[in-house]
Amino acid sequence: MKKCALAALALAVAATGAMASEPTLEELMRKIEALEQRDQERQARIDRLEAELSARADREVEEQPEAAAPRRAERMAPRGPQRDPLDPAPARLRAHQFGGDGAVTSGTAFNPAISVILDATYANFTDDLDEPPGFDFGHGHGGHSHGNGGHGHGVEEGFNLREAELTFTGSVDPYFDMMVMASISESDIELEEAYITTSSLPSGLQIKAGKFLSDVGYINKQHIHDWLFVDQPWMRELMFGDEGLNEVGVQLSWLAPLPTYTRFGFEVLEGTSPGVAAFEGDGRHEMVTILPGDNNQPIRNRWRADKNLNDKDGPRLFTGFVKWAPDLGFDHAMQLGAFGGYSRVWQNETGHSSGRLETWDGDSRFVGADLVYKYGRGGLMGHGNFVFQAEYVHRELDVEYRSRQFTDFSTLELTGPASDPDRRDQTWRQDAFYAQGVYGFAPRWNAGLRVDGVGLTNRAYDDGRDSMGRRGMRDDLGASWRYSLQTTFAPTEFSRLRAQLSYLDFDDGHDGWQFLLQYNMSLGVHGAHAF
Repeated sequence: MKKCALAALALAVAATGAMASEPTLEELMRKIEALEQRDQERQARIDRLEAELSARADREVEEQPEAAAPRRAERMAPRGPQRDPLDPAPARLRAHQFGGDGAVTSGTAFNPAISVILDATYANFTDDLDEPPGFDFGHGHGGHSHGNGGHGHGVEEGFNLREAELTFTGSVDPYFDMMVMASISESDIELEEAYITTSSLPSGLQIKAGKFLSDVGYINKQHIHDWLFVDQPWMRELMFGDEGLNEVGVQLSWLAPLPTYTRFGFEVLEGTSPGVAAFEGDGRHEMVTILPGDNNQPIRNRWRADKNLNDKDGPRLFTGFVKWAPDLGFDHAMQLGAFGGYSRVWQNETGHSSGRLETWDGDSRFVGADLVYKYGRGGLMGHGNFVFQAEYVHRELDVEYRSRQFTDFSTLELTGPASDPDRRDQTWRQDAFYAQGVYGFAPRWNAGLRVDGVGLTNRAYDDGRDSMGRRGMRDDLGASWRYSLQTTFAPTEFSRLRAQLSYLDFDDGHDGWQFLLQYNMSLGVHGAHAF
């Protein structure tokens, strides 16, 4: 076709009445043939060079595979800051993008993307165990529920419809993304997360604002459907609260322009999480008594007094984190993290039927580290894949303990003798960790083992008196352990069936077994889980 077109052009030139000095038709045809010959020779040289380069690369891999792999990865790797290999998508869910017509729009063909995730369990326990000794603050005291009043992630014996998770997410415009997630249980509806994130700030900066799960550690920001076991590790539940560190506030993160993924973050949060930022605020302690009066008519008495707790306005909690992921090649990924936080307020209270009130008022701080390693064998439906993750957290609470009793209808006085009243300054120190590994032993099947340990350092209040009868004294408590084994069948990425068996060994001498069954199903536009 190209030759015919050039010949037609030559004929057109000849037909215009060219001057005698212009080239003839035969000369033009010879020039066309010479050009085509040079093009063919140039293409042949390119083909030979490509073949030689491919053969040389193959020989290099056969002779020195370890030395060739980094160079091959370097040639194929993108330049500039890298995405988080453990969380590659900037938003959990993404809908299909519009065409690039330059219009300022929401940016999605269906905005927002909507998904529903249903999670249900069956549980059977051999013993009615409460929280481990020293960790009963900020949690429900209803046996296995661990805060299951209202919305909670614990399970009770028997059948449980744990939650239906409804998620809306999408692009607001070229500058902001938004996510809203609500959890619907049998008894209530709770807003789990609702936040915006910037999508176009320069220099690797990003701002998140709203109600969100903090990025401290690794598992804290995960929801039920992301967990590799039926229940969450004790570390997240007992150190941060049943919902994890879930707060209203602002996060600023920076993706550093380094060859490997390196991300720094700082969060300013309201501070209400029961584990590290419990907040009661000032208020009134009330008690109502009914006594018989004249003619057996009841006399109702109301006792009221101020609690006198520190009532600091938010923000009260400040956290920071760093995450780093070295380049381990195509089949391996690892992320290391360190984090910490400080809360200006940590408060708790316990009211007794006698009218006595116990309060704790102070501040708290915590530090921790996390590790995640993943190997992708590339087998069918997860066969041969392996995931290992571990985290550790240490916290300190500096609090003032007071035990007070009504002396009249409007006065609270310290209990204990005047020479040694029940008012003490305390520093609690506690820690927790977990380590777990999950292996895909067959297509669609995986199995995992998890070890939970809390209270390796466990100097805390133990709800009692010492040998001299003094209230509010700290005690040196021991560690409690939980060992869990799970097996999961996942027909597709949208459905999961799981069985789990756990053995609990508490420091106070109590132990027991837990058996859990779970199904978790996803409906709607739901992207793949974080890597």
